[in-house]
Formats: sequence, C-alpha cells, structure tokens
Amino acid sequence: MSQQPLAYLDGQFLESEEGRPLRILSEYLEPLRRFKDQNIQDTVVFFGSARVDSRERAALALKTLRARGVSESDAQFQAELVRSRKHVDWARYYEDAREVARRLTVWSTALPSEHHRFVVTSGGGPGIMEAANRGASEAGGKTVGLNIRLPFEQGANDYITEGLHFEFHYFFMRKFWFAYMAKALVVFPGGFGTLDELFEILTLAQTDKLSKKIAVILYGRAYWKKVLNLDPMAEWGAIAEQDKDLLHWADSPDEAFGQLREHLEAHHLEPTTQQEKAAPGIAKTRG
Repeated sequence: MSQQPLAYLDGQFLESEEGRPLRILSEYLEPLRRFKDQNIQDTVVFFGSARVDSRERAALALKTLRARGVSESDAQFQAELVRSRKHVDWARYYEDAREVARRLTVWSTALPSEHHRFVVTSGGGPGIMEAANRGASEAGGKTVGLNIRLPFEQGANDYITEGLHFEFHYFFMRKFWFAYMAKALVVFPGGFGTLDELFEILTLAQTDKLSKKIAVILYGRAYWKKVLNLDPMAEWGAIAEQDKDLLHWADSPDEAFGQLREHLEAHHLEPTTQQEKAAPGIAKTRG
C-alpha cells in the first residue's frame, strides 16, 4: 500500500476547491515573510499603463514602421502610423516615471534608518511598471514587483530586485499588498486596471480603512483632467467636497518628487504610535 501524503504536501488537495483558503492565506504569509527578510518597512506605489514604452523603443518602432514603404493611401498603415506616433508622445510618461522613481530612491536610501523606507513598488509588468522599477534599480535601491498571473499578459520586467518579484493568482491579494505598506501612490496615465487600482485606494482612504495618511498623486493633468472629473460627483452629493482633496496633481518629475518628499517627511519619517515602534516592518490596515 502506497503511503498517503501529508495534507499540506498533497498537491491535488491544495489545488482543489477545498484548498482555496490555504492558497489565499499563502498569498498573505509568503510575501509577508519575504518583506520581513528584505527588511522593507514601507513602499511608494507607481500605477500606470502597461502600453507605454520607453522613448528609445517607441522611436525605433516608429522608424521601423515608416521604413516598411507602404503606400500612404493604405488606411491600415495610416492607423498604425497614428498609433505609433502617439506611443512616441506617451513615451514621456515612461521617462518621467523612471526619473521620479530614481529621485525617490536616491533620497530614501540616504535616510538614517535601519529599514528600507519608501521602496518603489509596481505591478511588475511592462510600461509604467517597468519604468518605475527601472528608475529605482538604476539608483541602486530595492524595488518590488507585484505581478498577477494571467494567460494573456507579459511576464515580469527585468528591473525588480531579486527576491522581491511576487506572482499572485488572486487580484484581491495583490491589491491588499499594494495598499498594506504604501505611504503614497503616483498614478500615471492608464486604462481600466489603473482606474480600478486608483479607486480601490481612494475608497479605503475615504472610508478611513487605512491606518496611515496616504498621498495620491495623479501625474499628467492633460490626460487625467479629461478622464477624471470629480466635480459632478461632489455637486450631486455622491462624494463630499473635501474628498476631492484626496487627489494631488503633477506634471513634471520635480513637481511629483517635491510632493512625495513633502508628504513623506511630514507624515511618515517618525513613528507616531507605540504600535509602529514595536513592529516597524509592516504598516497596519484597520480591521
């Protein structure tokens, strides 16, 4: 008779419906262990589109497209040309995210702390996520990638610190880790996913479900003022007028880094409670 495996070593059980609570708990406990091992106290999260590319790659793609020699009257070619030119324009957000992350990391790694503070964190993929991880890596700091396992998405970018690349199955556990340690968000132009992540944090802040003060900076007024107009929500009473103050705006690396540094220095450089002093490695959420 073959020996029955222990339940916690039984892969078939762990992958079953009954094993789902264990899989969910694993996506809490395993990252918790790694963050403690890496001595990370808190993070600054960068959100934004996965479709934004670096200036160099966007320019090369446009050059390659033009070199195809397709007739200017070809409608499909013209549409591709418009998109490619737009990608070159959007590349400035990649380069700006890279620079903001670099400046933040240079500043944070110089802080007199026994822990790693305000570590740049992204969703771990391409686009703005890659740019943020890249800027932090180029500054010589640790940087986190919270990737989600999807069949149609690209894998993690190459700039995440070894040991800080996380793969999640459950969106809600990934969102938990975005919120759990974050002291600030910098939100670059993006699509549905970016808006989903932004409003998740705004809802937690509005309903006082975060135990710390968090800054939310929208980067790129030209984009966000068209996409996100909260005035009608306040006028109709769906949100309070002061809820609009949860959002800050920036259009340059200087402006974004200045707001980040001011917020972090004012609210997060000194422990404010005995609880934080006793357990500095992990920020607390309420409930």
